[in-house]
Amino acid sequence: MKLLLISNSTNAGEEYLKYPIGEISRFLEGVREVAFIPYAAVTFSYDDYESKVQARFDEIGIRVRSVHRSDNPARMIRDAEAVCVGGGNTFALAKKMQEQGLMSAVLRKIKAGTPYVGWSAGSNVCCPTICTTNDMPIVEPRSFKAVGAVKFQINPHYLDANPEGHAGETREQRILEYIEANPRRYAVGLREGCMLRLENGRLELIGNRPMRVFKKGLQPSEVNAGDDLSFLL
Repeated sequence: MKLLLISNSTNAGEEYLKYPIGEISRFLEGVREVAFIPYAAVTFSYDDYESKVQARFDEIGIRVRSVHRSDNPARMIRDAEAVCVGGGNTFALAKKMQEQGLMSAVLRKIKAGTPYVGWSAGSNVCCPTICTTNDMPIVEPRSFKAVGAVKFQINPHYLDANPEGHAGETREQRILEYIEANPRRYAVGLREGCMLRLENGRLELIGNRPMRVFKKGLQPSEVNAGDDLSFLL
C-alpha cells in the first residue's frame, strides 16, 4: 500500500496545500493524473474544490479530475493512476462515498498498490471508521465504517489544550472516551503540519511535531519522526 495521510491542508498564514505539496509531489512521482473525491466540501461547490486543488497541483504537473463529473465515480476510481481525497466535513464525505460505492472501490485500489493521498477528512476515511473526526454530523451516513486501509484511527488537527476560558472536554479526553469504547483499537493524534506516509511496508511520521498515541490500558505517549511505528500496522 502507498498512503500519504495529512493532518491539515493549510498551516496558519500559509496558502492552501502549500506546506505538503513538496511531499505530495515526491509521493506521486510519475503520476500524470489523479482522481479527486471532493465530497467533504459543504459551503462551496465541488467544481470550486476541484479548481482549488488543481491550482496547487499545477505546480507539480499533475491533472486533477473530480469524480463528481463522472457518470460512474466508482469506475473512475478503478481506472485512476492515483486517488486524492480532500478535507472538509467527514460525515458529508462518508455519506456520498457510501452512496456511490467508493469506500470499497478505494480500498481495492489501495490494496492493488495505487497511491492514495488524503488530508483532514480524507485521512479520516482511510481509517476503519470516521469515529475520531472532529466534525459535526451535519448529515447521516449509512454507518461510521470507512475505507479501512489502516488498522488505527486518526484524529487530524490534534490539539493539546482547550482555549482559555473554555470548560469543555479536551481533544485528549474525547479520544480517551473512544478507546474506552473501542479497547482493541489504537488512535493517534496527528498534529497540524504533520503527515503519515506508508510505503514499502513502513509507516513514517513526517513533520516537526510529535504524534500522540492512545490505546486502552496504555498511558498516552508521544512518537517522533524517525521512530518505529510498526506497532500500528
